[in-house]
Amino acid sequence: MIEIRDTVKRFEQFAALDGVTLTVPGGAVYGLVGPNGAGKSTLIRCLTGVYGIDGGSILVDGEPVWENTALKRRMIGIPDDWYYFLQSSIRDMMRLYRGMYPAFSMERYEKLKEAFPIDERLPIRRLSKGMQKQAAFWLTLCCLPEYLILDEPVDGLDPVMRRQVWSLVLDDVTQRGTTVLVSSHNLRELEDVCDHVGILDHGKVLLERSLSQLQDNMVKLQVVFPEDVTEVPAELPVLHASRLGRVHTLIMRKNAQEAMALLSPYHPVLADAIPLTLEEIFIYELGGADYAVKDIVL
Repeated sequence: MIEIRDTVKRFEQFAALDGVTLTVPGGAVYGLVGPNGAGKSTLIRCLTGVYGIDGGSILVDGEPVWENTALKRRMIGIPDDWYYFLQSSIRDMMRLYRGMYPAFSMERYEKLKEAFPIDERLPIRRLSKGMQKQAAFWLTLCCLPEYLILDEPVDGLDPVMRRQVWSLVLDDVTQRGTTVLVSSHNLRELEDVCDHVGILDHGKVLLERSLSQLQDNMVKLQVVFPEDVTEVPAELPVLHASRLGRVHTLIMRKNAQEAMALLSPYHPVLADAIPLTLEEIFIYELGGADYAVKDIVL
């Protein structure tokens, strides 16, 4: 289990993390989402021990991460910009990883050659961005980590390889109980793989819930009111409303049953409840003018 409590990280006077608190259950896939500059990459660097923190605590299985070599051997991360020695090949980096991670499996290394068809003798700098990301997963998964920390993990991979990578990661979650924290802007993809989601904004956690709870607590409604009701009643707790012809689309922070009960007194001609996607929940939870799509006159 990863426990992050009231964590603060400052760069001079700027608080990149301003009291972040979240919990990643053991054996779960946790999606960390937020707008650009929310503090996601900073949090990941603090979690992996790249940055020290200025307040609060970060514990993995009850132990602090900072300067904890034994704990770091059980966890590994793939950053958005993967580091490797400029002249190294995949096989050179394999020797480095094997020396750093006691659980490194040469058997798995050989098996994953089938999943990642890359010449292991080529200098990594000569590989494309997507092939370098494949190399990162190849080496990382051979370390058999208990905790896998991913920052924009499949950026640059083609659709087939994205599916291959997620299949391998989720197999480890199922078979070995690996705990995965993944930060990504690809919310559609996170929706397919995550058990829990935390939304980070301006260095603070807006909310964190299981994905099912998150989807149950907000609903999209398509409603046709009787002809004498021309506007959405002001009494309805609507986060967002739009209209096309007579069909009103309403977003409420309610479950479907509660929302239907609120509509009942207005005797709608039609009322359908539609589950929201994670992307829609992200947009409406952030809300406000700062996140609205602006019409720019050019």
